[in-house]
Amino acid sequence: MDPWLIWLIVAAVLALAEILTLTAALGMLSAAALVTAGTAALGLPPPLQFLVFAAVATVTLLFVRPVALRHLNRPQVARFGVDALVGKAAYVVSEVSAAGGRVRIDGEEWTARPYDETLVIPRGETVDVMKISGATAFVYPRG
Repeated sequence: MDPWLIWLIVAAVLALAEILTLTAALGMLSAAALVTAGTAALGLPPPLQFLVFAAVATVTLLFVRPVALRHLNRPQVARFGVDALVGKAAYVVSEVSAAGGRVRIDGEEWTARPYDETLVIPRGETVDVMKISGATAFVYPRG
C-alpha cells in the first residue's frame, strides 16, 4: 500500500475520533497526517514523512489548538427564549402579589409573582423582570 494512502487513512481515523470526542487535539493530529499524506505523495522518504508529521503536529497543538479552544469556550453572546426576558421592563396588568398577578412583557401577558414575596405591586406600575420560572415572571418594582 502506498505511504500517502496510509497517511490519508490515519488522517480519516483521527478526524473521526475528533468528531466523537471533541477534544480539538485529535483534529490537529488529523491535519498533520493530511499534510504528511501530501508530502508522501510527492515522494518524500518515510523518515522525512515522520519529521513532517511531528513538526506539523507540534505547531498545530502549540499554536492553533489554544486559539480554537478559546473560540469554542467563549460565553454565549445573545440570550434566547425566556432568558432574553430577564432584565426587561414589564407593565403590571393586574396587581402582583404572592397570590398571583399578571404583567405584560414585550406585548405578551405572563403570570407574575413579586421577586420579594412581601411586596404587593399595584396595577399600572413598571417592573423589572428578575427571573422566569416556567410560565411565571418574578418581578421587582422600578425605582
